[in-house]
Amino acid sequence: MDDGAPPADRPVELLIPAQFSAATHAGPDRSAQVVALSGITMGTTWSVRCAMRAADRQDAVKVGIEAVLADLVAQLSHWEPSSALCRYNAAPAGSWQQLPGDFAEVLDAALRIATATDGALDPTAGPLVDLWGFGPPGPRARPPSKAEIEAARSRVGWQKLRRDRDRLQQPGGIALDFSAIAKGHAVDCVALWLHSAGLPHHLVEIGGELRGQGVKPDGSPWWVDIDGRAAIEALARIALDGLSVATSGDAYRHFEHGDQRYAHTLDPRSGAPLADAPAVVTVIHPLCREADGWSTALSVLGPDAGLLLADQLGLAVRYVLHDGLRDGERSHIRCSRAWSVLADQENP
Repeated sequence: MDDGAPPADRPVELLIPAQFSAATHAGPDRSAQVVALSGITMGTTWSVRCAMRAADRQDAVKVGIEAVLADLVAQLSHWEPSSALCRYNAAPAGSWQQLPGDFAEVLDAALRIATATDGALDPTAGPLVDLWGFGPPGPRARPPSKAEIEAARSRVGWQKLRRDRDRLQQPGGIALDFSAIAKGHAVDCVALWLHSAGLPHHLVEIGGELRGQGVKPDGSPWWVDIDGRAAIEALARIALDGLSVATSGDAYRHFEHGDQRYAHTLDPRSGAPLADAPAVVTVIHPLCREADGWSTALSVLGPDAGLLLADQLGLAVRYVLHDGLRDGERSHIRCSRAWSVLADQENP
């Protein structure tokens, strides 16, 4: 996360929330100081910056955050064999599995996005994730064959899931994977825990997904650079207050085989990674879980279908697209109407 001064030699698009949080309306805590905490979770890093009066609370706050994250890993991880998700994936065909609370929330959110996008995000894509070397089995030297892809696709499909309140049936061979949405949900959970612990002014980040609320002790916002790399001509900077931001795209993770470049984003409908992915797709939403899931789904849909859907749903979305050249030599930007509304807000 970067909330320092914007670079002087690049254009900066400032985005301001249409409404401010109750914490911001209450005013800054000028007797507090900004405390930075960090750690490891979900195969990546987490960091928190919060306005805190008592420095001696730092250890207790970090312990509380880590307890929240440990509980989420125990439910949602596809890397931990003992997690609720892995137990579901290994359950016998026809059995019904009890769903812990966060597991159910994340599944419901993923299924809503799957339905809205006709499967551009599919929580049952685990067999494809593993096949392409993005999951626990580890990377592979070359892309899988068409026969291998079709065999994995036969086990994928969110429509196969049957839910009975807080239970989910394992129809046989289904392997859930929440990697496209779990980190965002974890950001939300940490932010809610901080608020409940009397720390309403905070900025939370896990694996590059962020959520902010309130302001710093001096009254300034939690400014975040959405993409600060020199490869992107226009820098977007947002004041995160009651908002979250998540990104996807092949500018962050990709691999090459022969002369083909593949994003680390799978299209569950074709069974293959995106061959011509956007450089960056950014989504701003009050919930980081939603921003996280939608950034992946909209990467798969592409800018034409993605922006049409974003405008229908009122999602704030920005696509940074390759413009014939790679490695950031040239790009262009397309935004949804809701994104433009944020960019049109006056500075506070």
